[in-house]
Amino acid sequence: MFKSSLQRQARLGNLARRQLSTLVSQQIRSRPVVASCQRLAQSERQVVPLRQIALRLYSQQSATAYSSTQTDDSPASIYNVTRFEDLTKLGVDERIIRAITVDMKYDTMTEVQSLTINPALKGVDLVAQAKTGTGKTLGFLVPVFQRLIAADPSLASPQHRMRASSGDIRAIILSPTRELAEQIGVEARKLARHTGIVVQTAVGGTRKREAMQKMRREGCDVLVATPGRLHDIMTDPSTGVAAPKIQSFVLDEADRMLDVGFADAIRDIIDLLPPINEVDRQTLLYSATIPRDVVHLAKSMVKTDNFDFVQTINPDETPTHARVPQHLVATKGFENWFPVLMELSEQAIQRSKQDPDAPPFKAIVFFSNTATVQFANRVFKSTSLGSRMNGVPIFDIHSKLSQDARTRNAEAFRRARTGILISSDVTARGMDFPQLGRTGRAGKSGEGWLILTEDEIREARYRLPGLPIKPNNTVKSATHVAGQGTPSPEVARYFAEISQAYERAPRDLFATVYSAMLGQKFGRNLNAEDVVRLLNEWCFNGLGWEQQPALSPNQARNRGLDRVPGIRIGFDTYERESDDRRGGGFDRRGGGFDRRGGGFGRNDNFNPGPKYGSRDRRGNDPFSRRITSDFESRGRQPARASF
Repeated sequence: MFKSSLQRQARLGNLARRQLSTLVSQQIRSRPVVASCQRLAQSERQVVPLRQIALRLYSQQSATAYSSTQTDDSPASIYNVTRFEDLTKLGVDERIIRAITVDMKYDTMTEVQSLTINPALKGVDLVAQAKTGTGKTLGFLVPVFQRLIAADPSLASPQHRMRASSGDIRAIILSPTRELAEQIGVEARKLARHTGIVVQTAVGGTRKREAMQKMRREGCDVLVATPGRLHDIMTDPSTGVAAPKIQSFVLDEADRMLDVGFADAIRDIIDLLPPINEVDRQTLLYSATIPRDVVHLAKSMVKTDNFDFVQTINPDETPTHARVPQHLVATKGFENWFPVLMELSEQAIQRSKQDPDAPPFKAIVFFSNTATVQFANRVFKSTSLGSRMNGVPIFDIHSKLSQDARTRNAEAFRRARTGILISSDVTARGMDFPQLGRTGRAGKSGEGWLILTEDEIREARYRLPGLPIKPNNTVKSATHVAGQGTPSPEVARYFAEISQAYERAPRDLFATVYSAMLGQKFGRNLNAEDVVRLLNEWCFNGLGWEQQPALSPNQARNRGLDRVPGIRIGFDTYERESDDRRGGGFDRRGGGFDRRGGGFGRNDNFNPGPKYGSRDRRGNDPFSRRITSDFESRGRQPARASF
């Protein structure tokens, strides 16, 4: 029933979009919601743009009785505002508006903000389908703050901060990642500047004891948290954290939270809150997609007889992956990755210097595992690209950094005028800086690059069919076979610099990369033998090692690799110097886009193949179908980079 309601509302929303795009505002002055839009029209017969009309899509019962909503005399039903200063018409406290318009200097709402703030201020529960990078953070913070102040006017006064208590949390905002939670916390504190609302964050990777001491000392009205840490502190009586009068509960990026396995933690958290029939609370659920598991989660959280479903994604809108230029670079092997990244980076830097109208160079390089992020960070900081004199600042973010270091690096990269961020997927969604979604965020331009070995093309075609990515054959470093032929001086320099940087990197760093990439899934068209061969070629032709790193007997056996040709089973001893203490810093040396390991899903069909270094297994036409990504390329997936 609930699922069919959401589906029906989505169909109504799409129908409304098509109809409203050509709606002529004639003889409709009696409708207050439209009257507020007519101020923007030059005549009574001018087309009213969709973004000026908030789509209020209710449950099945209220969706069929839309006309009855026109009789609602509440401020939120009379006005549909698109400018923040007009929120006064909806009864929003002037302190909140001042923080937005004066401090943050925002004037006009994004479409997502207009479509979600207006109905949320009415107090009904909300299920909103909204993409990242559309301003939805402010879209849920405004109604949350206003609801708290309306329920307890003392929260509007800064003096309330002296009385705030960690045992009386009024609003909880859940986020799937530490970085996104910290980012929401920063925005929430800006919004609370002129009020007495105290905002705290609780995320994994930080010291729980210190965070709890801070919360007890300062109090907490709004808690922004990751599900795991929130579940931890709410089930620990010693923390004193409780929400007996909770007014608002927000889930941001709900689909991402379920993807990473937080479903049980979320349900446990809900069970720890007061029942809705005893303490009424508003639930706001935001998700970029609405798959079945999100529908089930929403059904367990929202009031199914009193909720709005807001569809903010226009089905006619050009998706990011079709709007942002995307390029595919096919390389001879893994050993070409870093020279290719260096070549692309230097070319982009030169373009930004030569064109006064071009934005400063800024890029994110994504890898699929932490080991490759650490290795790339160390290597590129030893090249001219990351030199202190002529290079660009290089930052890294990955799971082995402390939360303080991750937050510090994210903020430093955000503030930097130019730079490169080498990252795992922790920044691939929600973070407010330019995966491909990062590049095309909030309507901004950029370009994406997918770096694959030629062996990976078939698997990529299988996994990413029909996506508009175009082969790019202009990158000279991609086709050079290390140790063969005479490359151009430019390409020779790239390989030479990377080779020298390899020598400066601790040997066990690459051994960790080797093991990590063999620990990822392979694929239907890329099996374990292919990946072992590619890694060994990188080891021999790229790093110049005489033998590949060893896997222990247990590792090889547990991964099903003990009989794969090219695997060396044994034990290696390295000097313990791989702790990259510069990692996570903002050393101005280093950079590079992202490259993720090479392979995809798992395949146990290990057929014998050619000797390592041979290139005769490639298909004749690797580009017969297009695939997509951003200046990125995934390992066990390709390498990616976003400008």
